[in-house]
Amino acid sequence: MLITIAILGGTGKEGKGLAYRWAKAGYRVLIGSRSLEKAQAAAQELKTLLAHTSIPSYYLEGTDNLTAAQSADIVVLTVPYAAHRETLESVKSALTGKILVDVTVPLVPPRVTKVQMPPAGSAAQEAREILGEGVEVVSAFQNISYEHLLHDEPVECDVLVCGTSKEARAEVLKLVAAAGLTGWDAGPIENSVVIEGLTSMLIHINKQYGSTQAGIKLTGASNEINSLQSRPTS
Repeated sequence: MLITIAILGGTGKEGKGLAYRWAKAGYRVLIGSRSLEKAQAAAQELKTLLAHTSIPSYYLEGTDNLTAAQSADIVVLTVPYAAHRETLESVKSALTGKILVDVTVPLVPPRVTKVQMPPAGSAAQEAREILGEGVEVVSAFQNISYEHLLHDEPVECDVLVCGTSKEARAEVLKLVAAAGLTGWDAGPIENSVVIEGLTSMLIHINKQYGSTQAGIKLTGASNEINSLQSRPTS
């Protein structure tokens, strides 16, 4: 069975980067947006980038957020924090029984270099409160610089994965590996406060030291996840 991934808010840089990686790995990817036209334009842009490959054109499609969520096996949320609650509430009915991968970071402009967590503790925990226990919520990919994702170069940054169950985290770790990244099971969803908070710190480091690609890399532990590269059919 071909696995379908919906990326809500997928017209942004992070969403398009992940879509490119997963489509290239053989997943069917739906780009979701509030604007159908923007979603279709983003899908066409990615098809052009993948034109030199053997990936079928139907592996990438653009549609509205709700249709994307309804049609997917796994849903990924890449919207700015200001649109986090509204987007989740608009697709809540389509997420029951599925995994939601929340990439959102609660950045509050203009002070994006300062950690500012919501009352729920983190964006991922807020998503769990909104969606209820019928949805597995996993937090991942917050600290990956999008500049690398749309190219075939290696990404020198690890992905920490937190979530509501070990099984859900394991599924998302397969997506991490399929994107050519190194992932780590970082425990329950409550730990997402650390991962999301790291983003503001990395933004500060980028500004302080004139970079755009600061990331994190774990040392001192053995990780064999990337030797188990996920295939999109199972």
